[in-house]
Amino acid sequence: GNFATNIQGGAQFGYMLLWVVVASNLTAMLVQALSAKLGIATGRNLPEMCRDQFPRPVVWGMWVINEVVAMATDLAEFLGAALGFYLLLHIPLLLAAVLTGIVTFVILALERHGFRPVEAVITGFVGVIAVSYVIETILDRPDWLEVGVNAVIPRLAGTESILLATGILGATVMPHVVFLPSALTQHR
Repeated sequence: GNFATNIQGGAQFGYMLLWVVVASNLTAMLVQALSAKLGIATGRNLPEMCRDQFPRPVVWGMWVINEVVAMATDLAEFLGAALGFYLLLHIPLLLAAVLTGIVTFVILALERHGFRPVEAVITGFVGVIAVSYVIETILDRPDWLEVGVNAVIPRLAGTESILLATGILGATVMPHVVFLPSALTQHR
């Protein structure tokens, strides 16, 4: 009855914002490609180029804003990982947070052996996420026509959907999406 109606309404709401996920990912890919090309073409990363092209007060303002945004992004990622450990391992949240910190330092320590091991770990994480999405999709059995339509036709339904759309965009196009590719490619 009412529970099933709420679940189906939630699915419809989720389908409705699918176009935001598609647009956000396309935007992130474009920004990453442009940033990488900047690193390849100039041998310099985006922050270095900004420092050379903008007046000092603007550069300082950009730096402060980007530091705040990066901290907020890192906090969300840290909390997400801690909640993941909490839910998967059924351990106290504080212990999950400590475990997240330890795993983070272990991954960062791999950088002593070059950047390839870090890339391999990240690729492994992305692979697990991709397989999980495929399994969830198989178990959920979505209406593919509805998915296809909502992936390409923009729709919003009030302030809640605008807030969710903004969150999806912000979770996809993050500071490292803008800055990292130019830094990774500048010496390649």
